[in-house]
Amino acid sequence: MTRPALLCALALTAAAASADHHEFTGPPLEPGFVRLFDGRTLDGWEKKGGEATYEVVDGAIVGTAVPNTPNTFLCTTKDYGDFELRLDYKCDDRLNSGIMFRAQSSPDYKDGRVHGYQCEIDPSDRAASAGIYDEARRGWLFPKKGDEEFTFADYKQKAGRFYENEGWNSVIIRCEGDRITTTLNGREAADLTDATDASGFIGLQVHGIGKKDPEPPMQVRWRNVRIRELK
Repeated sequence: MTRPALLCALALTAAAASADHHEFTGPPLEPGFVRLFDGRTLDGWEKKGGEATYEVVDGAIVGTAVPNTPNTFLCTTKDYGDFELRLDYKCDDRLNSGIMFRAQSSPDYKDGRVHGYQCEIDPSDRAASAGIYDEARRGWLFPKKGDEEFTFADYKQKAGRFYENEGWNSVIIRCEGDRITTTLNGREAADLTDATDASGFIGLQVHGIGKKDPEPPMQVRWRNVRIRELK
């Protein structure tokens, strides 16, 4: 091979390797699903609320809590109504977090504060992960606080005990009409009927931590974020 031809071949190989490096390397998509996170950028997302930080590290979105700021949310720029959302997450045991869905933010409600349905991420002993909380509005919806028939202890035995404190957790959030269900690590979790919001954005929460400035920083991670809109 002549020297010009060799240089050309090397350049093409390098270009191909660079292209491969930027391709999403996670598991293949299930039929009908599209990625909300490409594994390398935050394209299609915007930050609302506080000043926690978000970055992409090793194919995951990493949210880092910072002191003296309220709850922060990384939100899709598109709204979704009826859908099935799937993702994996890992959360620092010192923090709690959540996944907003059909979420709202408008100037006429608490100066634009993000509010609405949230799939809880709860590493505490309460173990309410994949329960449904109405952020900045009505509070707990499933399990419902004060409900004597189905308590937080009941929920912990049903689903919350399957939360993995040390590893990744897989959650499915499904909204169809006024029915909302969640699944945590393959176990049925919340099952709620509520018609307050028919559509809204998806949001990844980093909870406020007050004046704390811990070392190492408190972080939560999300990966493999994908969605299938229901017709």
